[in-house]
Amino acid sequence: MNEKVIIYQLFPRIFGNRNRNRKPGGTIAENGCGKFDDFSLQLLRKIKDLGVTHIWYTGIIRHASTTDYSVYGIPRQHPSVVKGRAGSPYAIADYYDVDPDLATDVSRRMMEFESLIERTHRAGLKAIIDFVPNHVARQYHSACRPSRVADLGENDDANLCFSPQNNFYYLPGEAFCPQFDLQGYTEYPARATGNDCFARNPSANDWYETIKLNYGVDYCADGTRQAHFEPLPDTWGKMLQILQFWASKGIDGIRCDMAEMVPLPFWKWAVEKLKMQFPNLEIIGEVYQPGLYEQFLAAGFDYLYDKVGMYDCLRGIVENHRPAADITCQWQRTDHFRSQMLYFLENHDEQRIASDFFSKDARKAFPAMTVMALLGKNPLMIYAGQEFGERGMDIEGFSGEDGRTTIFDYWSLQTLIDGYFEPRNQSDEARETKAFYQKILFLATTEKAVFAGEMFDLMYVNPHLAARQFVFLRKKDDELLLVAANFSSEDTTLDITIPPHAFEHLQMKEGLWKATELFTGEATDLCLKSNQPVEVVLSPLASSVFKIKFNSNERRTDELHAQWA
Repeated sequence: MNEKVIIYQLFPRIFGNRNRNRKPGGTIAENGCGKFDDFSLQLLRKIKDLGVTHIWYTGIIRHASTTDYSVYGIPRQHPSVVKGRAGSPYAIADYYDVDPDLATDVSRRMMEFESLIERTHRAGLKAIIDFVPNHVARQYHSACRPSRVADLGENDDANLCFSPQNNFYYLPGEAFCPQFDLQGYTEYPARATGNDCFARNPSANDWYETIKLNYGVDYCADGTRQAHFEPLPDTWGKMLQILQFWASKGIDGIRCDMAEMVPLPFWKWAVEKLKMQFPNLEIIGEVYQPGLYEQFLAAGFDYLYDKVGMYDCLRGIVENHRPAADITCQWQRTDHFRSQMLYFLENHDEQRIASDFFSKDARKAFPAMTVMALLGKNPLMIYAGQEFGERGMDIEGFSGEDGRTTIFDYWSLQTLIDGYFEPRNQSDEARETKAFYQKILFLATTEKAVFAGEMFDLMYVNPHLAARQFVFLRKKDDELLLVAANFSSEDTTLDITIPPHAFEHLQMKEGLWKATELFTGEATDLCLKSNQPVEVVLSPLASSVFKIKFNSNERRTDELHAQWA
């Protein structure tokens, strides 16, 4: 694959919303909501110009909400089991429908979504949506499923705690009674809560608004997990049909929420069948246990989150409580499948870089983004607003001030309004941040040494840089990149040693070479000789990327002799 995948995650509910009321806990009428139609071809091309290859449209499938669309035949949800006014996009209320909040004409909402996918493709982008396989909203009911498809739970025997042919887990004889006031909501018998809470009284910190789906694993027998996969559990077939339904809409990828909470045998069975029908569909797994990575990749996943590895490492370096040399340990742990690890510094679950809970300044993560973007061939993800330094410090309602952008409330972000709709209002800092992102993503997607070349980590011969700098090489054919990232807030002069093995392995020639620094475009000379340090001067929190083209760049023999004499 001669493409570096750059995923741009956005939340349509927030992204297109230009309503500035921003009333904490406000209704859709008060605070507004973004729409499918906000994504014009012009806007999508602006996003592509950032260097993006894929858009992850978060919150597409209809989820529980307090907004009433019953006039359109959409069942209402009880507010006691909805988080926030707008509801969590991960509490699915109908797998065969799209969020009516996002429609200009609710009666045509699926057609509006299909038009969005078509525009995305016309803009030269690929489209990803979420699949939430582990749990659904407590009041799940599909009003839009095909007539031949039985609804989830429709044929369950609620007198059984577990049956492989049930879609849910039940607590017979017990009413749902969480540790807070339900205000009129009743559920009998209680069903297990989405985060594997098999008690009738989940806390406010549990995923109390969801119920767990049953894939044939008996959690109720003696505290063990016993698999009952033959004959196939009923849920398997229903979830495969849902995957096939969305793949048929022309999407290019599916991001599978909390994939590790669903049995691996299901994924192996379902992904194989799905890819036989849709061979180009890309499947991304949210998996947090490194010990499971290889099993999920073997089951057919194309990419997996690298959260507990590279994300945690780079965040620690930015916050100055881990050494930069730890980056080496992280890529080495996944080296034989590193091209399938999805790197990121922000998403809807994580705190914003510029928040008071992280770095307070988006620019402090510039060296981390340089490393993430250029270190490997693997995909990279950014979250809408990250490119402008969004701080995530609003108090939106249910979400509260937590350094994240809400997924539960009707809201808008001034950074996105200024960045994509009213750029004349942008701050200088936001412009500087966007310029950096545009440059680094451009390098990642256009430099063949990045998207198709080899990487050589130089840290093992440069231990003096271990605390706050990171250096490496990328090479493809006759093109070499020397990348140096400075995590320090001070001016730094680096003496970078390149060992003999690098010259041998990458087939580099010693000499004095003309080089171009790709951030600035400035030409310079670099003397590359085994074990002779290359001097690089870096400003605080800055990076340099030097490019040498060997075959079109004769060694400067006179100057070389003088320099080495």
